[in-house]
Amino acid sequence: MSVKLTDVAKLAQVSPTTVSRVINNYGYISEKTRKKVFSAMKQLNYQPNSLARSLQGKKTRLIGAIVPSLTNPFFAELVSRIEELLNRKDYKLILCNAVQDSSHKEREYLNMLKANQVDGIISGTHNLDITEYQETGLPIVSFDRNLGPDVPVVSSDNYQGGWVATKSLINSGCKKIAFFGNIKGSNNPTDLRLKGYQDAINEYGLKEILVPMNFYESANLKKMAFQKLLSQQKIDGAFFTDDFSANLFWQYSRFNHFKDCENIKVIGYDGTSIMRQLNPDLSTIAQPIEEIANLLVDLLIKRINHEELSDSNYVLPITLIKGNSL
Repeated sequence: MSVKLTDVAKLAQVSPTTVSRVINNYGYISEKTRKKVFSAMKQLNYQPNSLARSLQGKKTRLIGAIVPSLTNPFFAELVSRIEELLNRKDYKLILCNAVQDSSHKEREYLNMLKANQVDGIISGTHNLDITEYQETGLPIVSFDRNLGPDVPVVSSDNYQGGWVATKSLINSGCKKIAFFGNIKGSNNPTDLRLKGYQDAINEYGLKEILVPMNFYESANLKKMAFQKLLSQQKIDGAFFTDDFSANLFWQYSRFNHFKDCENIKVIGYDGTSIMRQLNPDLSTIAQPIEEIANLLVDLLIKRINHEELSDSNYVLPITLIKGNSL
C-alpha cells in the first residue's frame, strides 16, 4: 500500500498542509517542524513525487499553468510567451487545458500539479472554489481571475477596453450598438468590459443591446444568435469581447445577404497576432500579451522566492487597433 501525505502528517503530528508547505519550501515553517516532517518522510520512505525530490525541499523547477482552452488564440499566444520566459529562467511548464465550466477537469489538473510538486501555478480559469486553490499550499498568480485576497491578479484594463471600443463605434456614427459577451457577471475583471460598454452607451443616451455569448460556444450556435438578432432588429455597431467571434460575425453578416449588414461597424477584443494576420480589416482592442506574460512570470517567481509584492492587483493598458471594420 502506497504511503500518503496524510500518513506523513499523522506520524509527524502536523497537518497535511504543513507537510505540503515543507515539501514545497513555501511559507514560514520552524526548523523543528521541518525536521519532524523530514524524519517522518524518511521513516515511511515517502517520495513526494515521481521526480523524487530531495528531502531538503529542493525545487523541481516546474511551473503549472491552467488555462480555459488553447483553441482560444489569446491563451495560445499567452502560454507560448510564458513558456519562453520560464525557459530562460530554467523552469519547465506543465500545461493544463481545462475546458470552461468543467470543474471536474480543473480539479484533476490541480491535483496532478500538487502530486508533481510544481513550484508554483499560473491560473486563468475559474471553475473551482477559491478554497481549493488556497489549500494547495503553493505560490499562485492569476490572470483575469479573482482567486482570493492573497492571490495576485494580472489583467489588462478591461473597463477601458469596453469604454474605448464602444466610444470608437459611437465616433464612427453608430447609434445601435450590440454587445456580444458574458452578461451574467462572474465577479472577475473581465466583467468590466460590459461595464465600460454600458457607461459609454448611457453617457450618449443610447439603448443597450446585450447578446449573451462566449468564445467557447460552437460556431453554429453563434451563427444562430447572429441570425436571430439581425432578423429581429437593425444594428449599426457590434462590440465583441473576443476577436474570434467578431471575425465570425464579420464574415457571416457580409455573406448571408442581410439588408445593410455590410455597413455594420465591428470591433473585437484581444489583438492576437494570428487573428490580425487572419483578418487585418478587423478592428480590435489589443491586450499587451508580452507584458502580461512577463508580469505573471515575475510575480510568480517572487512568490516562490518569498519576496514581498507591492500590490495584489496589476492592470496593464490596452491599445485600440483600427481596421476597415470601424
